[in-house]
Amino acid sequence: MSTYTRILYQIVFSTRHREKTLTENKREALYKHISGIIKNKNCHLYRIGGIEDHIHILTDLHPTLSLSNFVKDIKMSSTEYIKREKLFNHFGGWQEGYGAFTYSI
Repeated sequence: MSTYTRILYQIVFSTRHREKTLTENKREALYKHISGIIKNKNCHLYRIGGIEDHIHILTDLHPTLSLSNFVKDIKMSSTEYIKREKLFNHFGGWQEGYGAFTYSI
């Protein structure tokens, strides 16, 4: 018997201290990077967006992954990417936690 799940997660996390560092003109590059992370983990990204101080990700989660490790990997990889590419001048990292909400379809 194989595993089948159909659960969507809305994941939300913000910049450290909710600093407004995610400038609009460079957010698409960040979203593209996060999209690649999600695809490499065999998950499907439905939507990604945000504003200056937080992002929203609507995705499914492969059954072999834990939500906490999934979010941790996205936050760590995107932080490295932002710093390496000097994407946002005053980016100080992501907040410690996150919000996650499930949707069934």
